[in-house]
Amino acid sequence: MTESIASASPRHGTRQVSIGKVLVGARAPVVVQSMTNTDTADHISTAIQVAQLARAGSELVRITVNNDESAKAVPRIREQLLKMNQDVPLIGDFHYNGHKLLADNPDCAATLDKYRINPGNVGHGHKRDTQFAQIVEMACKYDKPVRIGVNWGSLDQSVMARMMDENARRAEPWDAGAVMREALIVSALESAKAAEDVGLAGNRIILSCKVSSVQDLIATYRELARRSDYPLHLGLTEAGIGSKGIVASTAALSVLLQEGIGDTIRISLTPEPNGSRTQEVVVAQEILQSMGLRAFTPMVTACPGCGRTTSTFFQELAGSVQDYVRDKMPEWRLQYDGVENLTLAVMGCIVNGPGESKHANIGISLPGTGETPAAPVFVDGQKVTTLRGDNIALEFRDILDNYVATKYPKKIR
Repeated sequence: MTESIASASPRHGTRQVSIGKVLVGARAPVVVQSMTNTDTADHISTAIQVAQLARAGSELVRITVNNDESAKAVPRIREQLLKMNQDVPLIGDFHYNGHKLLADNPDCAATLDKYRINPGNVGHGHKRDTQFAQIVEMACKYDKPVRIGVNWGSLDQSVMARMMDENARRAEPWDAGAVMREALIVSALESAKAAEDVGLAGNRIILSCKVSSVQDLIATYRELARRSDYPLHLGLTEAGIGSKGIVASTAALSVLLQEGIGDTIRISLTPEPNGSRTQEVVVAQEILQSMGLRAFTPMVTACPGCGRTTSTFFQELAGSVQDYVRDKMPEWRLQYDGVENLTLAVMGCIVNGPGESKHANIGISLPGTGETPAAPVFVDGQKVTTLRGDNIALEFRDILDNYVATKYPKKIR
């Protein structure tokens, strides 16, 4: 994984958890996670989507394991992924019946790289502790890490009731939001202690406390980080669709990441109709890369346009260049060291175009509307050519390909 290049605060916590070949926590880079939305029992469709997410850059992929059919499919999913040359770690998401599914399907238990337990959905009454312990015992048996994932939509009601009782006895009771946040944190910390009491090592535990409110998420994780040193998984649960989900997730996670809080992240976007599931991966990467925490793929600087750029050509070129480098990254990542740090600029007119292009490794300054139809290209700050005519996009792509092939050292296989 690419090392951190950020000026953010020192990272929270000292524990580090290994999930397959991926390291999470302590000084390891923040890891991108995603989740499938296929029927896990359909092992072919699920493996295809897992592979798509992994190729897009997801370093961990979570799959639903909710019934016997899906549990039995897990080893077949792994087999199919190996045929596709994908070994991304798989996380099993369990609710209500995880203890039974893991016990009844040892191949599933052994194949998964991590288990996710929701303390609010593991069982009720006297069954809760027993069934929680059974899942943890399986994790110990197969040496699997566990994420204890608390969610305010399925919070353990016994913990919430206890917090409300305690609050009622305070001389100055907290407001409802503060009580809810405390219940989330207590549920996570008490569950972590219970898992360690069963025998799970502290360096095999990751915590999360997900809510769908930006300010509540920030407040909850700040306090959770203050009171524990487990690695933390960040995500705004049920973030929403389109720009709402992207903006809310970015607002919440950026604050926490800048404070050094968060070791894995997932962007829980509602997919657009017929949209790609990989969008959540792209958004997670762009948050981390925009903050300087990770580098995943060359990113394109492009101007917003104005009255000088009524032509749509520079917009189309910026989009096509961004799509091109994303499509090429799976190949480039295997061939060249450091190519993810490449910077590009596609500018629309002469006002800021040449200057911004000089700041990028490769930049092009397109003519504004009515200006001379000539587009100077800059490489590492120096003008190298001027493109004209109908083939500017293809010629610029050739310059990009040549730069990658000559500037970045080839990896030794």
